[in-house]
Amino acid sequence: MPGKPTWRLEREAWRSGYRRVAGLDEAGRGCLAGPVVAAAAVLDPSWKLVGVDDSKRLGRRKRERLYEQILRGAWSWSVALVCPQEIDRTDILSATLHAMGEATRLLPRPADFLLVDALELRGCGVPYRPVIGGDRLSVSIAAASIIAKVTRDTYMEEADSRFPGYGFALHKGYGTRAHLAALRAMGITPLHRRSFSGVGTHQHRLPFRETDEAARPEPPRALE
Repeated sequence: MPGKPTWRLEREAWRSGYRRVAGLDEAGRGCLAGPVVAAAAVLDPSWKLVGVDDSKRLGRRKRERLYEQILRGAWSWSVALVCPQEIDRTDILSATLHAMGEATRLLPRPADFLLVDALELRGCGVPYRPVIGGDRLSVSIAAASIIAKVTRDTYMEEADSRFPGYGFALHKGYGTRAHLAALRAMGITPLHRRSFSGVGTHQHRLPFRETDEAARPEPPRALE
């Protein structure tokens, strides 16, 4: 298993003259339901953030503890959510890039350079560097991955009470066996991505209103 993320990529950007280097990552691209979420984080280079890692390699308790620390200690952070209807209208890659662009734009203290996990983010107006496996290499990208993951998990857990029986609090919208069984039994909700394989065949059963508020999430406000 690769080691923990480091500040190496941030230091390279600082040596090039950049000062506000943001890590940028997303959560939920592969889900069958729920929004795709992007987060940006600009960290203090003198901050000793212990234990930060790719959110997928962290247990829930540690991930949530780090999330709170990041929100309190980051120079700047933001988060953006794109709803399932927009994902279906375009495609998941376009929706993800839109969320990342919005997260960049919403930073209360703008970044002057971006470290982006894997994706090319053309047209955002900020110099950037795509980094394959960035959430396991860069502390800033890993911090953004934690913000995105915890934000999305919390959203899906809250959606579970609005759409009972689907198990959103457990699988967070991923295509688990239990989720697929619920789709077969009850049909789709406004949270489901109709354009995704495994969802579209159940469109004839829609037990909830098309305009349900839960399908159009509002992102939390970024902190100064």
